[in-house]
Amino acid sequence: MPTANVNIVAVLVAALLTFVLGAFWYSPILFAKQWMAAQGYTPEKLQTMKQRGGARAYVVSIACYLVTAYVLALLVSYTNSTTLAQGLWLGFLSWLGFAATIGLTAHVFSEKPIAAWVIDAGYQLAYLVIMGALLSVWR
Repeated sequence: MPTANVNIVAVLVAALLTFVLGAFWYSPILFAKQWMAAQGYTPEKLQTMKQRGGARAYVVSIACYLVTAYVLALLVSYTNSTTLAQGLWLGFLSWLGFAATIGLTAHVFSEKPIAAWVIDAGYQLAYLVIMGALLSVWR
């Protein structure tokens, strides 16, 4: 296996930006109402969920974003991606080949409307292309 050069600072920044993007994506400014409706959540249900384990969900999320950013940085290094266009393409391919397909497969076995998958997949597409671009340019 080839050696990989991973910029840990870029990985940390990419994970943090993904977390911030998620806060914006799932906020009332963008898709909070649509996402809640697609998931079948009421404001009361969300409040109960926050009280039971909101902090845990955020810790798990940031850990997952760190892993995703690190693995994508490895792919950036292995493919020798160094330009914005290459990073955007690598992020898109990662979304198309993994996030979109795995998420859609799981979704078709749920009883939720397709809007739930579309909102989540849109977020995953946005953060993977942003991560890919950032990690490619900032090696």
